[in-house]
Amino acid sequence: MNFKAHFLQRMEKNVAYAISWLLGIGCLFSWNSMLTIEDYYTIIFPDYHSSRVLTLVYQPFALITLVILSYYEATLNTRRRILLGYMLFFISTLLILVLDLATSGKGGIGTFIGICAMSALFGVADAHVQGGMFGDLSYMDPDFIQSFSAGLAASGVVTSGLRFITKAAFASSKDGLRKGALLFFAICTLYELVCVFLYAFIFPRLKIVNYYRSKASSEGSKTVTADLNAGGIAISDQNGIESKDTERLNNKELLLQNIDYGLDIFIIYILTLSIFPGFLSEDTGKHGLGSWYAITLIAMFNCGDLIGRYIPLIKRVKLERRRWLTIAALSRLSFIPAFYFTAKYGDQGWMLMLCILLGLSNGYLTVCIFTTAPKGYKGPEQNALGNLLVLFLLLGIFAGVTGDWLWLIGKGW
Repeated sequence: MNFKAHFLQRMEKNVAYAISWLLGIGCLFSWNSMLTIEDYYTIIFPDYHSSRVLTLVYQPFALITLVILSYYEATLNTRRRILLGYMLFFISTLLILVLDLATSGKGGIGTFIGICAMSALFGVADAHVQGGMFGDLSYMDPDFIQSFSAGLAASGVVTSGLRFITKAAFASSKDGLRKGALLFFAICTLYELVCVFLYAFIFPRLKIVNYYRSKASSEGSKTVTADLNAGGIAISDQNGIESKDTERLNNKELLLQNIDYGLDIFIIYILTLSIFPGFLSEDTGKHGLGSWYAITLIAMFNCGDLIGRYIPLIKRVKLERRRWLTIAALSRLSFIPAFYFTAKYGDQGWMLMLCILLGLSNGYLTVCIFTTAPKGYKGPEQNALGNLLVLFLLLGIFAGVTGDWLWLIGKGW
């Protein structure tokens, strides 16, 4: 009987891992899809630097939305927040399909503004989902965060793989690039709808998830009430005076105690996004792979990022000391001269290797920080800290995509 109970518990834990991974894919699937069909957008929007502009549009909306959500995170309905995010992803990807079909794949400033509007919606959706999920999983098993984080990276690998398939499938047909892009976004739209179903009906009914949410509720968390009710556990909103057991550090105190983790995440992502995807899409020269070169570089980064997020599962090689995490984050700045000189003097083999290393270090350090920082805090504090770390992540991304334009100096801009 004990063996059976242990087996069922282990199976349910694995299901929770799997759903966290699938939800992680859905969090960035739409955005990565937009980045991965850059070869299509380069043709229909040749003068607009689409990879850079779309990223620059996306980030302010994600950042401003997350600042607001992080400020009010202690009283927000996490279930409604995350479901709204996935619904926005679904609606936005569907609208991109409709826009392309309505314009028959023609470019122009009007179509480009429409695509930019969808990019802005992706940013709003990302702030709802990514901040909400990292906060929600921060008071659960650390492996749940690793699984969700690996899903974020897997979304890049999945989109790159699908893009290779759809590009090759229609390579010899008329208007093949557009047909491949449309099929690509149709798959993405369907997947986002699956994520809505997974989070709404499957994830909240897992006993292990309800265990951690009940524990967080007992420690004073008000964000888990709706999720517990959805899982069949009746609980009312907690109002009134907090007891000593439910007192928590405020966001300012949490920020001061974990400012080094926040700055590490900021440095990691300002470096990564100053190179990926804009530099890789436009500034790597002409090579034998032709139109396949840019998406191959992006695929190599995504593969390295995914592998890097699984390395911390090996406890012996997982960095947890704060000083070493900071040193590792700062050491990645050496990638800037490495990419510059490789693009100028090196061949495509060296560039592919650098892309793998960039992704590998990005994924590895992200998981190390997000799984180490919440340790030792109560559930509500872990939730708040998860949101704050994602805020630093988006600040780094925004600074990175802004700095990415510096690569254009001396090229007519």
